[in-house]
Amino acid sequence: MRKTSAVLASLSLAVLALTGCTAVSSEASPACDRSADDAGIRDAVTVEGPIGQTPDVSVFAPLQLTKSAVADATVGDGRQIVDDTQGLVAEISIFRGDTGEQIFATSYDKNRGQISTAAHWAQQSPGLATVFDCATAGTRIVAGLTPEDFGENNVQGFGLDPDTNVVFVIDVVDVFLDRAEGTLQFNDAKGMPTVVRASDGTPGIIIPDAAAPTKQQMQTLIKGDGDPVTADQLPLVNVMAVGWDDKQVISNTWEQTFSVDLASSAPTVAEALVGQPVGSQVLVVTPAADGAPAVAYVVDILGAVTAPTQ
Repeated sequence: MRKTSAVLASLSLAVLALTGCTAVSSEASPACDRSADDAGIRDAVTVEGPIGQTPDVSVFAPLQLTKSAVADATVGDGRQIVDDTQGLVAEISIFRGDTGEQIFATSYDKNRGQISTAAHWAQQSPGLATVFDCATAGTRIVAGLTPEDFGENNVQGFGLDPDTNVVFVIDVVDVFLDRAEGTLQFNDAKGMPTVVRASDGTPGIIIPDAAAPTKQQMQTLIKGDGDPVTADQLPLVNVMAVGWDDKQVISNTWEQTFSVDLASSAPTVAEALVGQPVGSQVLVVTPAADGAPAVAYVVDILGAVTAPTQ
């Protein structure tokens, strides 16, 4: 695993002064826009039914496309997707453009809903690379994809003719935070690390030149306004961990995507999140124990979900 100096990493971050109780927010960029709506694909497909439930879809086949097209059948008023690694829950149905026959569908079961990302769906089908951009929770998207945008492997895997277009009906059921969001908190505990943040929320941890605590310590850096995490939930987090003694980054999900397995990698840190509101950022320092070094963790709580059933 690549290690980076926490001090060096922090030099490129914008230091955010923790004076007063200023609110921090991950609002979407003003440049975020979904106004480019293709009326042709919207008129070629009718979709009925509530968001998140199996839709009743009719495709006016055969669907003729020279290029892929996207339209919002319904626009939701929930949180906006501002990053392709942001956690989301999407239910998706796919139909043949030549016959209107359904060839794929997710579970449409809230107890089995899988957390994914826009980047994940773009890997499955390249034509989805921009479909989720700026979409909000509660939005239903209709996308007509050419065979090239659907993906050669998909065309072959579903046994389609090389010139067959496909239709995606995508329900954006939920969108999670992309960073901590709430009110900055004042902390005066001496001997604790200093946390700085870049404009995108990426933290840097500066370890003090002092001995590590001998007991686990926690500070709330940003207090979110979401529901508290409960013991039976999986917290959706971004986390950076830095070794106290060598001041090296041990792990950093900000360089990849969120994590839901904190209970496995750092169980005492996961336990400390119980009762913390979604949107919070917390600093947890675990002491050295059983040959393992002391570690400082900065955790952004992006959401909390019940573990999916099988």
